[in-house]
Formats: sequence, C-alpha cells, structure tokens
Amino acid sequence: MTRPTTATEFFEELAERGHEPLLDGTTGTLRLDIQDGKRVEHWFVAINRGDVKVSHDDAKADAVVRADRTLFDGLASGRINAMAAFLRGVIEPRGDLGLVIAFQRLFPGPPSSSRKAATAGRRSP
Repeated sequence: MTRPTTATEFFEELAERGHEPLLDGTTGTLRLDIQDGKRVEHWFVAINRGDVKVSHDDAKADAVVRADRTLFDGLASGRINAMAAFLRGVIEPRGDLGLVIAFQRLFPGPPSSSRKAATAGRRSP
C-alpha cells in the first residue's frame, strides 16, 4: 500500500480498511473539519473497538478537530507530526482529547522514518 499524500487519500484508505488494529480499544466519534479558504470539508469517523466507518457527515461528535487543508495534508503524508501541531496550537481539538490522541496514531511517521526502519540493524557494505 502506498503512503497517502493528502487528507482525502488518508480518509479514503481508512474507510477501505474497515478495521484498524491500533484502535481496538477505542470507541467514539470524531469529526475533522478541514478548512480550505472559505470552504469546510467534514470527515466523520465512527470507531467501535477498532471497526471504523468514515463519511462526510457534519454531525455532532465526541471530539472535533479543526485545522486548515495544508496542515491536514501534512499530517496525512507524515510531513507534520500531529502531537507537535497540537502543542504549537495549530490544531484546534474540542471534546474527548483521549479520542483525538488515539486517532493521531493513525497518521504515518515522517517519510524518512520508513526508510530508517527498513534498514535498521543492517550493516553498511
């Protein structure tokens, strides 16, 4: 599977998986509001012990995260760390912060981290 490069690709891939082992102990709803100029795109994620359903509903959720399109694309591609963005105040979470923290684990690590992991423990020739 290729690494997603945009928020849209990230959510579409998450919907296709249907179950996410990293969320096995997690239940709740999360709405991510992605600001793109004056337009807001909504992604609604319902999690039931790792079973994940994704839609574009603008419904009430246990947690809501709001940020701009560029930031979400950076999260989806691994170029931006979700926790660091939260600590800098560029992500606006509301509601169940435990759910937001659990969800942020789904974002990939930095692009270079997969290369480092693949070569860890190998000796250079």
